[in-house]
Amino acid sequence: MTHPQRPARRPISRVEFVAMMAMIVAIVAFSLDAMLPAIPEIGASLSPERPERASLTVPFFALGMGLGTLFVGPLADAFGRKPILFAFVALYCAGAALAVVAETMNMLLLARVIQGLGAAGPRIVVTAVVRDRHSGRDMARLMSFIMMVFALVPAIAPAAGALILAVAGWRAIFLAFIVFAVAVSLWYALRQPETLDPADRRPLNFARTLDGARETLSHDVVRRSILVQVLVFGMLFGNLSTIQPSFDQIYGKGAEFPAWFALIACFGACMGFVNSKVVMRAGMRKVIRNALCVQFTCSLLFLFSGLANLGTGTAGFAAYYLWAASVFLLVSFVLGNLNALALEPLGHLAGTASSVIAALSTVGAALVTIPVTLAFNSASPMPVALVMALLTLPALLLMWRVPRDVPQPA
Repeated sequence: MTHPQRPARRPISRVEFVAMMAMIVAIVAFSLDAMLPAIPEIGASLSPERPERASLTVPFFALGMGLGTLFVGPLADAFGRKPILFAFVALYCAGAALAVVAETMNMLLLARVIQGLGAAGPRIVVTAVVRDRHSGRDMARLMSFIMMVFALVPAIAPAAGALILAVAGWRAIFLAFIVFAVAVSLWYALRQPETLDPADRRPLNFARTLDGARETLSHDVVRRSILVQVLVFGMLFGNLSTIQPSFDQIYGKGAEFPAWFALIACFGACMGFVNSKVVMRAGMRKVIRNALCVQFTCSLLFLFSGLANLGTGTAGFAAYYLWAASVFLLVSFVLGNLNALALEPLGHLAGTASSVIAALSTVGAALVTIPVTLAFNSASPMPVALVMALLTLPALLLMWRVPRDVPQPA
C-alpha cells in the first residue's frame, strides 16, 4: 500500500525572512514599550507607598537581558539556533507568567529579570541566524531591512499596551507578552530550518571563551566603546522608565502618551536611515562625537528652560518633548556606530566579542539607569535632565580620545 507524499514545504522568501527576524527581535521592544502606559497603575497596585518604584521594571529587565547575553552566543554555537531560541523564549514566558501573579513589587522585579534573561535569546539568535545565511554587504543590507521593520514596534507598542490596560488591566499585558512570543516562535519553528550545520557546531569551552573575552577587552577602543554604550544605553533606559510618568504626572497628558511616543519612534526610524548615509561620508567617530555634542547641548537648553520657568503648560511640554525626543534620536546615531567601531579590530572574534560587548554594556546600563529612574520627581523633569547631561559629558570625553585609525591584528 502506498502513501501519498507530503507536499514539500515552500521555501521561505526574503520578505518573509526579514519580517520573521524583525518580529523575533521585536519581543525585546514590545517587552519594554508596551509596559510604559501601565507604570502608574502598577505602582499604585504593588507599591502605593512608593509608586515610583514601578519605573524600575525597565532597568531590571535590561539587567536580566544583559546577563543572559553572556550565555546565548556560546550555547547557540554549541547546540544550534532553534533549540536555544525556544529554551530562552520558554524562560521569557516563565518570567511573564510570574509577573501575572506577582503580589509584591519585589516579585514583579524578579519576574522582569527572568523575562530579560529570556529576551536575550531572541536578541542574539537573530543576529546569528542572519549571519548563518548571509555575509558581508548582503548581511548589512538585510539587517537594515530588519531594523526598519523592527522600528515600527515601538511606534505601536504603547498604544497596544494602553488598550490592553483599559480593557483588562496591567496583568493582561504580561499575558500579551506570552502570546506574542509563542506566536512568533511558532512561526519560526514551522518556516525556518536550522541554519547552523552540525559540522560547524563548537563544543562549549570555558577556557576558550574566557581567552576570547580577555582579548576583546585588551583593545582600548573596545573598552571605550563599552563605557560609552553603558552611558548611552543608561540614558535610553532612563528616558524609557521616566517618560510616561512625566507625561502623566507632570504634564497631565497620560492619555495622549501613545500617540506622542509613536511620533518619536517613527522619527527615530527615519534618523536611522539618515545615519546610514551620513556615516559613509563622515565616519563613525565623527558622527558619534557630533551626536553626543548635540545631546549635551539639548540637555543644557532644557535645563535653562527650567530656569526660565516655562511651567507645565504648552511651552513647558514642548521643551520637555523635544528634549526627550533628542535622547531617543541620539541612539540612532550612536549605538550601531559604536558596535561597528568596537568590532573593527576583532573580525576574527566577532561572535565572542559581540556577546561580551552587548552583555557588559547592557548590564552596566541597567545599573546606571537605576539612579536615573530614582531621580524622577513628579513635580519636575529637571532632575532627570541634569543626570542625563552629566552622563553625556564622560561619554564625550571617552570618544574624544578614540584614535582615528585602529590597529588591526597581525
